[in-house]
Amino acid sequence: MNRITGGSLFLALVFLAGCASAPPPAVGVWGVNMDTPLGPIPVTLTLNADGSGMMSADPLGDAPVADVLYDGPNVSFSTEIDAQGQTVMLDFSGAVEGDTLDGAFATDFGDLQVTGTRQ
Repeated sequence: MNRITGGSLFLALVFLAGCASAPPPAVGVWGVNMDTPLGPIPVTLTLNADGSGMMSADPLGDAPVADVLYDGPNVSFSTEIDAQGQTVMLDFSGAVEGDTLDGAFATDFGDLQVTGTRQ
């Protein structure tokens, strides 16, 4: 009986350790398109498990992302970009399904839709 109980306890601990170490679904490098009034802008978005990240786009440059929150398949964060000499705050909210990311950046000028895939 002790052998069965010990084995069950071991399996339960292995299962819990595996669950605790799994990164959120949004963690990774994403190739996304941001729909803007000037047309789609390709963006590389890197989201790390520790809540840090980076957004890179040719016309916009590189910008760190802050306040990354993971809630199951949902992710949100904020970043600031330089758009033609003007600082624009972008607040992202979206969801991951498999290797697809869909969401939007909320801005003072309206929402910018985002779709992308894991790289």
